[in-house]
Amino acid sequence: MTNPKESPGSAPQDDSRLDAANAGGTDELETLSRQLAEAETSLAGMRETVLRERADIDNQRKRMQRDLEQSLKFANEKLLRDLLPVYDGLESGLAVETADVAAMREGLNLTLKSLLKIAESNGLQQVDPVGQPLDPERHHAVAMVDAPGAVPGTVVSVMQKGYVLNGRLLRPALVSVAKEP
Repeated sequence: MTNPKESPGSAPQDDSRLDAANAGGTDELETLSRQLAEAETSLAGMRETVLRERADIDNQRKRMQRDLEQSLKFANEKLLRDLLPVYDGLESGLAVETADVAAMREGLNLTLKSLLKIAESNGLQQVDPVGQPLDPERHHAVAMVDAPGAVPGTVVSVMQKGYVLNGRLLRPALVSVAKEP
């Protein structure tokens, strides 16, 4: 009789060698299965870490957006708080019933000085270029006038003062310029 594991025309195989090969394959399969389980566990941990980091970044982005909106919303708070005394001064000046123009003028002058001081402390500077050469970056010439004794091309009068905010032109000065004789 022939062994069912033997095929016709082949040499008989040793059953112990087959069992050893199967046992070695089983060990290798178990090792590979264990490594696969470890890799899947590690991958799940990494996915969880990535999701947590994404959530942290998203929360940080939302917090920064909210902070930016708040800072834009209240950016003028200091300036407006500084302007409140000027506002109060103007209101109290208008409440006084007087025919004394000099007193009214003095009150307005003090209010203007207070307002200019607040503006300067917040980076605003006046452009008052009388006697200076015309600077097209800061001045807007609206008239050329005869000005005896003035150097041609210099500003002889200012119709409207200009303003610069922290080095950037806010409004050019409207000026008259001495023309060539």
